[in-house]
Amino acid sequence: MPSDRQAGFTLVELMITLAVLAVLLAIGLPNFQQSLRNNRVATTTNDMIAAISLARSEAIRNTRGGAICASEDGLTCGDDWSLGWIVWRDGNANGTPQANEIVRFTQGNPRMVVTGPDAPVVFDARGRVNAPVDITVRPHECGSSPMLRTLSIGVTGQVRKQAPGVCS
Repeated sequence: MPSDRQAGFTLVELMITLAVLAVLLAIGLPNFQQSLRNNRVATTTNDMIAAISLARSEAIRNTRGGAICASEDGLTCGDDWSLGWIVWRDGNANGTPQANEIVRFTQGNPRMVVTGPDAPVVFDARGRVNAPVDITVRPHECGSSPMLRTLSIGVTGQVRKQAPGVCS
């Protein structure tokens, strides 16, 4: 004899499933957001190290110098590293980028805060800088977790990534 009952979930089973899912999301979502912030910091730090290395290699390659500076539009130097940065070869050795000298423009991530010097970081033909420079990278929502990265460019032009620091 056929049963008149429909196969499927009862309302109680559905509510229990939703409650379990809500608990799992409440536990997992903060950890996932922390992982996303860590990934953004690592990506921005690696992009900055690559740009610094490119500026140094361009300076050595063209023997006139190379530089990196903060830039919002990808054509001129600015003062906010969070908006982006440009790398250029300084063909006329004047310390300012010309449109035909720009090698790379990196757009900033709006969820990251990058702080660096107000002036361009200029490398001479031997890949050196005049004075040591520090550039810091951190997410907007940093809190007390160790997500602050500091890149130190020594006078020899080498980049060192310091151990993660706590944002203040």
